Amino acid sequence: MSNPHHAALLAKAKTLVDALPYMQRYAGRTFVVKYGGHAMGDPEKAVDFAEDVVLLKAVGINVVVVHGGGPQIGAMLKKVGVESQFIDGLRVTDKATAEVAEMVLSGAINKEIVGWIAKAGGKAMGVSGKDGGMVTARKVQRTRKDPDSRIEQVVDLGFVGEPETIDTKVIETISNSGMIPVIAPIAVGPEGGTYNVNADTMAGAIAAALGASRLFLLTDVPGVLDKQGNLLTDLTPAAIEGLKEDGTISGGMIPKLETCIHAVEAGCEAAVVLDGRVSHAMLLEIFTQEGAGTLIRAA
Repeated sequence: MSNPHHAALLAKAKTLVDALPYMQRYAGRTFVVKYGGHAMGDPEKAVDFAEDVVLLKAVGINVVVVHGGGPQIGAMLKKVGVESQFIDGLRVTDKATAEVAEMVLSGAINKEIVGWIAKAGGKAMGVSGKDGGMVTARKVQRTRKDPDSRIEQVVDLGFVGEPETIDTKVIETISNSGMIPVIAPIAVGPEGGTYNVNADTMAGAIAAALGASRLFLLTDVPGVLDKQGNLLTDLTPAAIEGLKEDGTISGGMIPKLETCIHAVEAGCEAAVVLDGRVSHAMLLEIFTQEGAGTLIRAA
């Protein structure tokens, strides 16, 4: 008569054996993970995420976490009475908004993630892109057509930046000391001012600068879906362009995939769009043949 407990233990052992080739393949490599979306606000999913990054670090992978925090910034702005202005869906970041964004991102959220990792048995150090001059930013330039004249106009989004240079020394120092860097998407401008940077964009730029093996964008969708709702598991920049043209890809997925394309064309081996709401999605993607999201390679 078979022992159910023994069978369960054997299944766990087989899972570890199946994962071994992937552990060996990625040992010593770097993974950059953008953590955000609704998964970040779910305590149960936060525990799963922390356990995943601690496990990856334990098997010899250098994990770098870059986090977002848009909803939390919005809530704090409302709490302190700062009204947000939006242009074409983009938040205009004036000086007061930039100060709140830095407080929320570099403070409460950053240290909360560090705490989750500590609870899961790991060691993390929370920093922002300003620390050690890690990320310098240039002001984001956007244009839009005037609805009446149809003339292109420059839109001033205030203290919103995009990465211009990445100095990886701080990240490498933290990683080499056995800790996990947790990075808030705040950067320093050319005049020494503070710029708020989109977390996806920050993660992509850091992944490229580090020559990361993987960039993971944890989102609120399973990945890139075809028109029938099936997951597309492997894409190239050329394939993505075709999917944009025929309308398969639209809305918020477009800038995410553009981030992936920029990263893989600038030195990151591959990028993955994953559903952060699925427990242990990263482990399923890395340690199984089937994977769990959409993988993007340069060619």
